Amino acid sequence: MAICAPQGLEYIIGFLGVVEAGFIAVPLSAPMFGAHDERLSAALLDSSPVAILATSAVVNDVVSCARALPGPPPAMIEIDALDLDAEQASAISTRHTKTALLQYTSGSTRKPTGVVVTHKNIFANVEQVLSDHFEDNGKVPPPDTTLVSWLPFYHDMGLLLGIVGPVLTGLHAVLASPMAFLQRPARWMQLLARNTRPFSAGPNFAFELAVRRTSDDDMLGLDLGHVFSITTGSERVHATTIRRFTERFSRFNLPDTALRPSYGLAEAMVYVASSAGRPPTTVHFDYEKLSAGYAKRCGEAVGTELVSHGAPRACTVRIVDPETRIENSAGKVGEIWVHGANVADGYWRNPQLSEQTFSARVVDPSPGTPLGPWLRTGDLGVVYDGELFVIGRIKDLLVVDGRNHYPDDIEATIQEISGGRVAAISVPNDRSEQLVAIVELKNRVSSDEEILDRLHAVKRKVTSAISKSHGLRLADLVLVPPGSIPITTSGKVRRSACAERYRQNEFTRLDPHDVVNGGYKVLAEGELLQQLSERSS
Repeated sequence: MAICAPQGLEYIIGFLGVVEAGFIAVPLSAPMFGAHDERLSAALLDSSPVAILATSAVVNDVVSCARALPGPPPAMIEIDALDLDAEQASAISTRHTKTALLQYTSGSTRKPTGVVVTHKNIFANVEQVLSDHFEDNGKVPPPDTTLVSWLPFYHDMGLLLGIVGPVLTGLHAVLASPMAFLQRPARWMQLLARNTRPFSAGPNFAFELAVRRTSDDDMLGLDLGHVFSITTGSERVHATTIRRFTERFSRFNLPDTALRPSYGLAEAMVYVASSAGRPPTTVHFDYEKLSAGYAKRCGEAVGTELVSHGAPRACTVRIVDPETRIENSAGKVGEIWVHGANVADGYWRNPQLSEQTFSARVVDPSPGTPLGPWLRTGDLGVVYDGELFVIGRIKDLLVVDGRNHYPDDIEATIQEISGGRVAAISVPNDRSEQLVAIVELKNRVSSDEEILDRLHAVKRKVTSAISKSHGLRLADLVLVPPGSIPITTSGKVRRSACAERYRQNEFTRLDPHDVVNGGYKVLAEGELLQQLSERSS
């Protein structure tokens, strides 16, 4: 059964009701702003639910998204129209399923794919989170711990924090909607300050929004000294973001151990590893060595700064050569493989992809390393000094002038200049691959002359920084309005989609010609919030 309701109590009731009835739950989003939701339609088509739970406010839009489903239409149940106080007419279902839910993940290239999450996966992952984060308290959270979240319930971390976590731990939860956060990011910080021992989480962009749009007046009389944990993950964790967030809120007594960089993915329920119980740490690695596949520490003034995700303890993690399937030695870059009770069963009705992703075997495993099955995450990482560092997606690796480059590093360099979302892609020409950067740019000036000056300044600074830090020449720098870069539901840039749009010349450029002719048009704040909600919440 699919749940396609707005964030709220009705969604929680619907999800728990489906599980109690013994069906497989499919947590999905509600169509946003009455528009047709292609991702929702694709997920419904793939899962083929027998029933869809919605609310009266969105039921017509959900019906529209479900029209393409083959066979008899699924039953539509309006949660807010149910008489929950009515006397029970029949005994509670005795149906039981091994599978608890389908967690749909769009990834950065493919259509939505349902991860088959079992009840065992959920129990194991919750226990792993508690074990890592509350190790000093006997791996049990103190009873006054509060789960604080605005993350959407249809996203893996939002589901864990907002529904599954409170039920399995018995902890108090304080929840908001993604739109409430996007409209006023200060609300997140206020909730953290007003609740006891808060445990929360968010993607990198959320921390940037909180820094930029939380004023001292918003925090007047509030204290963050009792914040226990704010997990940062989902997308690339940037060292500069951690520093900005810590510096901004340290004046309100935010503990230096509160921020906890974490690594996880829906295929492992959600959580794999984090640097719990200590201040976040980073290491500068030699860029040339890292591009060649080896991690070598260098001075802080140069190199690539990566954030540590701690020593993996919750489950077994190995760095493996994706071609030979042989374990890499410490310091050598490879694919992150995961083994543990939290690893899902596979992808819904996709045995070939499931076999490729969830049934890997290590060749000649070292003592203590299981032969399999292993989850191939598709992420590049390295273990250095016993700690995990995540580098980026294998499929997004850029090969320019015969050298490997990690797009996350290039994007981080540009973001420090532009302040907006960035996509670094490679585009072939007649002879080789060329580097292209798509950069979202906000309008912070008023006149055409000032706009022209800013565009030229950004282009000059970005070109220089890429040459100096990465030894690369930008073949094209595409400046676009906010909301132009396609992203996944968890806020990750869909680089392959960006490359396709670039090849089709579908990006609206903020070039001088557009400015002179009045074409430079930046979204109003409300429109930006809508796009953020649709794409990154």
